[in-house]
Amino acid sequence: MIVRNAQDLSADTIKDVKGYLGAPAEEITLVLLHAGGAKGKGLLDAARKAGAREVACPKMTKPADRLAFVRSEFRATGRSATPEACQALVDAIGSDLRELASACTQLVADVEGTIDESVVARYYTGRAEASSFTVADRAVEGRAAEALEALRWAMSTGVAPVLITSALAQGVRSIGKLASAPRGARPGDLARELGMPPWKIDRVRQQMRGWSADGVAVALTAIAEADAGVKGGGDDPEYALEKAVVAVARAARSRG
Repeated sequence: MIVRNAQDLSADTIKDVKGYLGAPAEEITLVLLHAGGAKGKGLLDAARKAGAREVACPKMTKPADRLAFVRSEFRATGRSATPEACQALVDAIGSDLRELASACTQLVADVEGTIDESVVARYYTGRAEASSFTVADRAVEGRAAEALEALRWAMSTGVAPVLITSALAQGVRSIGKLASAPRGARPGDLARELGMPPWKIDRVRQQMRGWSADGVAVALTAIAEADAGVKGGGDDPEYALEKAVVAVARAARSRG
């Protein structure tokens, strides 16, 4: 029997649960899920006193922790997934560990062989935020064909064009910020100075290879034109986005 949100139980229910803890039934396993904090702590203390096994589940706030969680889920099933696939799954699903675990289980059940990024994209990148940032990531990495493929997927699933121009602009600006930052600075210091989480510093550092200052300027100009196009300044928003994606991908190879 699972009691969720044990911290929110009424006083009468807490009294009943405490009574059960004093004389539990052998054939029943009672699981109390508590969010932590002082609320409902008396019930936890009673469970501890009764000899209950306690499993701490601290909230995962760092993307690196969620990435490690996904990798461990795949390992537990004896299946392999590429690092890119694991990252794509975290990007698409977000921070809910139950959803991440469920997604891993679903992929293992449906897909044979190694699980790669294309498989994750087919199953899980229909979400607006994930789709728009997938387009931007591929574009700033200079992978024009993959960026265009991601763009068409995003448009077909109803992602608003303004989300894509916003993601493109954010991706290019991040590269510009990091390129102008002091060399040799630690990720933690850069994160504070540039307003990015440390994990993003590492990702942008990998993406900025091939970029030049002129390339950043050209890309931002193309994105601004596309943004105007999708906000009513042009007749074909999809074409405006395609032009911007190609321009960004070319700019990513501007350093000779």
